Amino acid sequence: MSFDDIIERRGSHCVKWDKMEELYGVPTDTGLAMWVADMDFKPPQCVLDSVTAQVDHGVMGYFGDDSKYKAAINWWMETRHGWSVDPAWIFTTHGLVNGTAMCVDAFTAPGDGVVLFTPVYHAFAKVIKAAGRHVVECELANTDGVYTMDFNAYDAQMTGAEKMVILCSPHNPGGRVWTKAELQEVADFAKRHDLVLVSDEIHHDLVFPGNTHVPMAKIEGITDRLVMMTATTKTFNIAGSHSGNVIIEDPDLRARFAGRMAALGLSANSFGLFMATAAYSPAGAAWVDELIEYLDGNRKLFDAGVNAIPGLASMNLEATYLSWVDFDGTGMSREDFTNRVQKDAEIAVNHGPTFGTGGDTFLRFNIATPRARVQEAVDRIARAFGDLQ
Repeated sequence: MSFDDIIERRGSHCVKWDKMEELYGVPTDTGLAMWVADMDFKPPQCVLDSVTAQVDHGVMGYFGDDSKYKAAINWWMETRHGWSVDPAWIFTTHGLVNGTAMCVDAFTAPGDGVVLFTPVYHAFAKVIKAAGRHVVECELANTDGVYTMDFNAYDAQMTGAEKMVILCSPHNPGGRVWTKAELQEVADFAKRHDLVLVSDEIHHDLVFPGNTHVPMAKIEGITDRLVMMTATTKTFNIAGSHSGNVIIEDPDLRARFAGRMAALGLSANSFGLFMATAAYSPAGAAWVDELIEYLDGNRKLFDAGVNAIPGLASMNLEATYLSWVDFDGTGMSREDFTNRVQKDAEIAVNHGPTFGTGGDTFLRFNIATPRARVQEAVDRIARAFGDLQ
């Protein structure tokens, strides 16, 4: 399979393509879906073969003996990230939004504050609020198109009611790969304010050349308050499997999380486990290397086209396939530039304000699609903002 292959997803119960007209007013037949974070690529053949094997067997019963699955996770984290994971630390959740919700449930109480570095993945705030907790927004500084953290300001915001901080690493939507020094600052911040630190690292495999992701678990002195979250779903485009891993080294935190898992009767989806085991393999690794090279080409094409339009600035992506475009330089209202993208260019995108404070002038574009579509998107955006050129 080539990443250039156009796979028709309309009419396949695909939220990304089938819901864009209802949600964004972008016509299903002529629009481009560049919003929700899944890719328009098939997963590697090893993953498809694992599903085919289960269908060929024909009996869809309960999954037992997850030793190969956990060994695959251990192999991947050690091989790709230099992080050694004990199988006993691993919990499997129904994706990492569920994993986040489980952490909020296990480690905070109603009314507690949960810190987010905004703008950030919108599902965090959604589950925090739904659980009756308070979202505490610590706004990232945008310095010449690069997000940085200001811990002096964040320290001043803390009231003592905060019990948890959630970090998105690499960052969605900004695409930052946090440095080891920055991660140490996050860890120190969590310790200063006695916060459980949840590090969502779902995009950690999708890092572009010249950047190196450091797992938060490799930062010293944070183990006693750290919860790691990883998944195969973004890396291999199998989000529909709804599987993710919450990895907790500290025994006390692990016991608390296990108690909530047991109380809610949660167990894993067998197809997700089979797919993840197949994905975390040498064949899966080779596919990811090819994917990153292709996405890097898409990134360069998209950024060159968008940044050539006066007033538009696509933030430099160090990781992820989610381009974060700032329209502030156009001087337009949010309604105006959004309408140009959605009504004139007919591109469905995520709206910046949903990511929290700091997102008002932005739109998020998913560039994990065949290159011809990325070029089409660039051409459409250029036409929609033609009066600026």
